Amino acid sequence: MRPIASKLLAKTCVGGSHLNPATATLLLSLCLGFPPSMATCPPYCLCASDIISCSGCNLSALPSDLPGYATRLDLSHNALTVLPVDWISQPFERLATLILSRNSVSQIEVNAFTVTPHLLHLDLSSNQLTVLNSSIFTGLKELKELLLFGNQIIQINPGAFNDLLSLQRLYLSGNRLTAFPLGLYWEPGGPRNLTFLDLSYNKLSKVPVQSLLSLTWQGGIYLQENPLACDCALIALLEYWMWKQYRPLVDFRSEYPCRDNLEPASECSQPVVSNMPLEAQTYQVEPGKWLRVPCPGLASQAQEEQGVFWVTPKTVVNSSTNDSSSHLTVSPNGTLEIRGALIQDSGVYGCVAARGRQYDPRESVEVNVVVGNLSTASASGLPHSSGAEHFNTAFTTLASCVVSIILVLLYLYLTPCRCRENRGSRGCGGRAITLCSDPREVESGQRRSNGKRVAFLEPQAEDSDIGGPKTPAMNLGHVTTEGILKNGSRTVGQTFTDPAHMA
Repeated sequence: MRPIASKLLAKTCVGGSHLNPATATLLLSLCLGFPPSMATCPPYCLCASDIISCSGCNLSALPSDLPGYATRLDLSHNALTVLPVDWISQPFERLATLILSRNSVSQIEVNAFTVTPHLLHLDLSSNQLTVLNSSIFTGLKELKELLLFGNQIIQINPGAFNDLLSLQRLYLSGNRLTAFPLGLYWEPGGPRNLTFLDLSYNKLSKVPVQSLLSLTWQGGIYLQENPLACDCALIALLEYWMWKQYRPLVDFRSEYPCRDNLEPASECSQPVVSNMPLEAQTYQVEPGKWLRVPCPGLASQAQEEQGVFWVTPKTVVNSSTNDSSSHLTVSPNGTLEIRGALIQDSGVYGCVAARGRQYDPRESVEVNVVVGNLSTASASGLPHSSGAEHFNTAFTTLASCVVSIILVLLYLYLTPCRCRENRGSRGCGGRAITLCSDPREVESGQRRSNGKRVAFLEPQAEDSDIGGPKTPAMNLGHVTTEGILKNGSRTVGQTFTDPAHMA
């Protein structure tokens, strides 16, 4: 396929003779500012501006003569099997989007992407990748979106996502993963701000519930359509996510396991106090003291197998991972123990347990812990969940607005008129002058309004001639003002007509 630009320029005449395609392409490249060595478009590709598309050409090998000025390169719907290190002859310094979807790529050599250092979007979906080796994405420090769905990935080796420091969205749906890739979040050199992870339609049977609770705030983690084992820990996680209105679960609730209420005989529902409303509570303790916080809505005979987790301001703890040296521990019945409380321990604590029922949005599985006095905690910004306090704040604001309006009205309508008494002085000031009605107007029955009009004037210069004659500030028939700004310029002697005299 010839480039479109070459076809168009080949029909152009210069001096009565037609240009051949090679000459036309050379002229176009010079006009666009591209060197001739970089502007050649392969005959089987389509080049338009900085976009190159070689899609659907049944390519079994990557073209080596691609122009290096491209910002978007589409190689989808071909028969590519390997992405070698030297798949292009020169670096693509401007390339931002690379599409390799719908191929048969099963191997990507290390350092294959070092020639695209500024890549932002990489699409490797619908290929035949099975293992992601270490440093497979080396050189993609600016990559923000990586599409790997629709492959056959069964293993992700440590360090596979090294160099992906800027990665924000990762699509791994439709693969064969059996283990949650926690290395994405804690391995050095990996993504620092991953906000979207799609692991749906894989082979996950268990997920690290404790780690997921600490990762929830970072963004969406999609787990629908996985054969997850419906144990107490998973039920606790799903119930907590529903109470938090976690979008990945709310949007795909029917595609998760454990979506039906537990049977009364289930081991997860027995220790739950089902009829007790879950209300937000506040616990206060002095620094250095011990504090025991019971899990809201959970009976005291709860067993360890139930999987009770506490989401603290800094970490997530449960009874199976207690550290004897830590001052935060969870007893087998789900009670949180704070040993030697610190000021930094103040905050919101959430108890995640399988209660076997849907939470009412007005209920709360979280408690407030205050280390020190309550006034100190309020000053430090401890969140409150009381709706009455929000109502009081709104009412106070509304009352303040009403009082302010009343004061303004009193100032406008009850302020005595003293401007005319000091006409010869600077009594009324330059910023605002109250124009008062002449008493003679009242006596003659010509007063037709409440007698007050306000005109805002520009302040007069301090070095003006005080002793010289001044233009009157007001006339009964016409109001003549000095120094009024109109349309950004100063006009002197502008006349305002009194509506009362226009009638």
